[in-house]
Amino acid sequence: MSDATNEVHYARRLGVWDATMVVVGGVIGSGIFLTPAAIARQTGSSTEQLIAWAIGGALALIGALCYAELGARRPNAGGGYVNLREAFGLVVAFVYGWNMLVVNYSGSLAAVATIFVQYAAAALGIALEPKAARPYAIATIVFLAGINWFGIRAGSLAQNILTVLKLAAIAALIAIGLAAGGAPPPSAPPPALNPLALGGVLLPVLFSYGGWAYINNIAGEIREPQRNLPRALFFGMLLVAVCYLLANLAYLLVLGHDGLAASTAPAADLMRRVFGEPGARAIAIGIAISTLGFCNISLIGAARVFQAMGADGVFFRVAGHLHPRWRTPNIALLMLAGWASVLAWTGTFDQLLNYSTTGDWLGYAAVVATLFWYRRFDTADTSPFRVPLFPLLPIVFLVAVLWVVVATIWKSPHDAGMGALITLAGLPVYFVWRRVLGRTG
Repeated sequence: MSDATNEVHYARRLGVWDATMVVVGGVIGSGIFLTPAAIARQTGSSTEQLIAWAIGGALALIGALCYAELGARRPNAGGGYVNLREAFGLVVAFVYGWNMLVVNYSGSLAAVATIFVQYAAAALGIALEPKAARPYAIATIVFLAGINWFGIRAGSLAQNILTVLKLAAIAALIAIGLAAGGAPPPSAPPPALNPLALGGVLLPVLFSYGGWAYINNIAGEIREPQRNLPRALFFGMLLVAVCYLLANLAYLLVLGHDGLAASTAPAADLMRRVFGEPGARAIAIGIAISTLGFCNISLIGAARVFQAMGADGVFFRVAGHLHPRWRTPNIALLMLAGWASVLAWTGTFDQLLNYSTTGDWLGYAAVVATLFWYRRFDTADTSPFRVPLFPLLPIVFLVAVLWVVVATIWKSPHDAGMGALITLAGLPVYFVWRRVLGRTG
């Protein structure tokens, strides 16, 4: 069992409320405050804008239901890595973990920590360039790693507070937008998006909905996981989808579709339109809180994957260590914070994240695909939750993800190609680690 490499094991201390806050906090970062403008530039009307976010929410909810069954079947630390290892073998699981380590988790942490610093500065009336924000971003990462060193309860308490505050900020944004906005001006019907173009539009939408997998990574610390984890995923993602749709509606009512498309910071522009510059500063505080919460859950969830990899011998063995008192993957936590700090200091995370976007969702698809293996070979499992309408819903998710990936390759072949190279680079690393260095699992 890869929960630990010694006598220390994770402690199940999180209830359904804590788990739901992890789901919401892992999904809502900076995306909903910025991405709607990018989607507006690729759509032709308010209706298309809302349809794209509704489709993304439906797909994310289906994916979360699939992860709910997987988490109920294997409520252990490591999440999708554990599922891939059991279903498709250690090499596939390693490549998945490699992407998470080198780019996805670490790059997202570095990027969002930098965004947090910039918005915190904006709330104080200070314009801070990304380069100037780097040392403060590193300090943020180190500070959060320090909190999470002292156990899952400490990290979860911080997460609960930050998630409630970020939901309050989004609720205020929605209420102000719906109250202040009027009916959008009529426009000529836009030309229908072709399937590939629609798939390209959906990728940034799905990226904003991503992050529910963090809860499976910490399944080893959830009480009654067969019951609480599915509930957290379902209600958490449903809440996120409602927030995202209403936020987009608020943007459209206040800014209009053309105004939203022309915006670089729609949340700030909405608040500025209603309250002037003080409104823009107020929402900057909300965005800073939201991004800080995402950084926290990113550290919590990602460290558990690397601890599981260390316990399996496909990462540094010491990373598999759990703190004897706090029951945290303290070494994996330090390694993750260290690499994310390197990315933050060098500023290389932006391009890495562009390269990794397709690989990120292919990782989701690969994990969901393990459901078919479990349904066939793990028939003795007695966990109560099952994905409804199986195999229809997992197939819909897989087809949709492949459609979006193909559309992305068609739209941005360079980024997709670089992402493929980063992923494939994991194969020689795996064989070097296992054979040349003599690692054994």
